Amino acid sequence: MNNSVLIGIFDGVHQGHQELIRTAKHHGKVIALTFYPHPTSIVAPERTPMQLLPLADRVSLLKSNGADDVVVLEFTPEFAALSPDEFIENILIKQLKADHVIVGENFTFGHKASGTARYLQESSHGFKTTILKLEENRGTPVSSTRIRNLIIDGDIERANEMLTRPHYLVGPVVHGEKRGREIGYPTANLGLDSLACIPADGVYAGWLSVGDQRWQAAISIGTNPTFPGVRGRQVEAYAIGESGLELYDQMAKIEFGFRLRDTLKFDSLEALLVQMKSDCIQATELTNI
Repeated sequence: MNNSVLIGIFDGVHQGHQELIRTAKHHGKVIALTFYPHPTSIVAPERTPMQLLPLADRVSLLKSNGADDVVVLEFTPEFAALSPDEFIENILIKQLKADHVIVGENFTFGHKASGTARYLQESSHGFKTTILKLEENRGTPVSSTRIRNLIIDGDIERANEMLTRPHYLVGPVVHGEKRGREIGYPTANLGLDSLACIPADGVYAGWLSVGDQRWQAAISIGTNPTFPGVRGRQVEAYAIGESGLELYDQMAKIEFGFRLRDTLKFDSLEALLVQMKSDCIQATELTNI
């Protein structure tokens, strides 16, 4: 069987990436070649993008969308220094034995990104190259950068369309101020690393998962401006209707389905509680799918 090699970061495994896999399926065994850490973190660390998926999830989503095998190459300064021809010879031919290579039209590779998709197509190394324009169903360009910007702007529904799934964050449940517990809305406060792609401050409807349990959730992102004191941004989820859950130090997943409203500063705790009750009713209706 021919080896059909896809090349990319595949952050998010979005609609465009899924189209690459479907195309590759027509040409043999599908091998997805990806890199870790993100190349930008090596060549221009100050521009390292937020991460849409942890590496393990990226690999499993590539496989669940049809990749037969996923090869993760460590991106190092030495690897970044390979010329385009060295990359083709050492990786695509010797290591992966590529018969067919599929890339997006903006794909670059080799030292200082000097290799392009067109260069790959015109190389005389015995494999065929297919270049795809990555678009979503409605014909507009789709990219991980565009999805990140939508998430950061709070346009979670639009981002989810391009991802074909809810955007999510994963991290340990950490101790917060326990204020939610005091007012009847105990929340799971997520500990996140610096590359987590966190949506804009606001209140969202979604889901909270720990282990094999998954609850409908109202999610808050922000600094809790109603209460006195200065605090950093927090991502916390209330499992609607649940109390007494002991989730500290367990790994949790928060999925974002819908944006409900901006973060507001309320004049009183009573006004906040009225709004939180309304948020939970709306979140329950939206996530009851």
